[in-house]
Amino acid sequence: MRVLAIGECMAELAPSDAPGDFRLGFAGDTFNTAWYLARCAPDAQVSYFTAVGDDAISGDMRAFMQNSGIDDHFVQTAAGRTVGLYLISLNNGERSFSYWRGQSAARTLADDPNALSAAMADADLIYFSGITLGILAPERRPTLLAVLRDARADGKTIAFDPNLRPKLWASGDEMTAEIMRGAAISDLVLPSYEDEVDWFHDADPQATAQRYLDAGAVTVVVKNGADAVLYAEGGKMAEVPVSPLERVVDTTAAGDSFNSGLFAGHAAGVSLEDGIRFACALSRQVIGHRGALVPIDPSSLSLASRSKS
Repeated sequence: MRVLAIGECMAELAPSDAPGDFRLGFAGDTFNTAWYLARCAPDAQVSYFTAVGDDAISGDMRAFMQNSGIDDHFVQTAAGRTVGLYLISLNNGERSFSYWRGQSAARTLADDPNALSAAMADADLIYFSGITLGILAPERRPTLLAVLRDARADGKTIAFDPNLRPKLWASGDEMTAEIMRGAAISDLVLPSYEDEVDWFHDADPQATAQRYLDAGAVTVVVKNGADAVLYAEGGKMAEVPVSPLERVVDTTAAGDSFNSGLFAGHAAGVSLEDGIRFACALSRQVIGHRGALVPIDPSSLSLASRSKS
């Protein structure tokens, strides 16, 4: 299976053990999913579509993508720009973030619809998020959605995580309206209930799933923290229980890694329920470590061995 993820990869400054020292890394919601997918589905071809600058750190980011097994052939270069940056602060184990995105080249990723179309032409599954939409200028969002709509009409599977981030939007109304436009052109929608209830006021995960089905999605998988994962497909709604975890170190990339596990299940041709179980197992590994991109043990996450159990 050929997967194309679209969005923003950012430079990350994370505190090290020494006070005042920071470690440079690279992360971002759709990129995190691509990174984990390259590890848990080695037979999948994973590509990333974004834009970077023409400076040194942009080159380092592309090298990181390549070394991670992610195809950067479709990464665009925006002259005179650089990549976005965020800094992690810790206070008694709680993380907060400061962002610098003003000169982020990723904001221009939808400037060339022909480049978008070319990148999507070879993909079987195309993944984007609410953050992908949120970083774009308002006049560029319809461009991305139109190319995605055409790709869906050509038989591509479009996957969308609403990933609600109000700071990226001019208003809550703008955010919710654009999120629903993104869902309307998607086959698979992957919301997180705790975010959805704040902005769409859904009574329960079933209401979240139904809203996205009504918008045009074929399959909806509602993540709900430590509670059961709800899925809706083919007129059926059901839940997959989540095994309790004694210790949560860092929930960064919990949803991103879950999405990659679900895509890995899709690539392997397993049932949606088995894919959700695999996604939960992967996410449990990730939240047991600090950071967005952490080492995982693929051998313990074999879809083949899980299907035999």
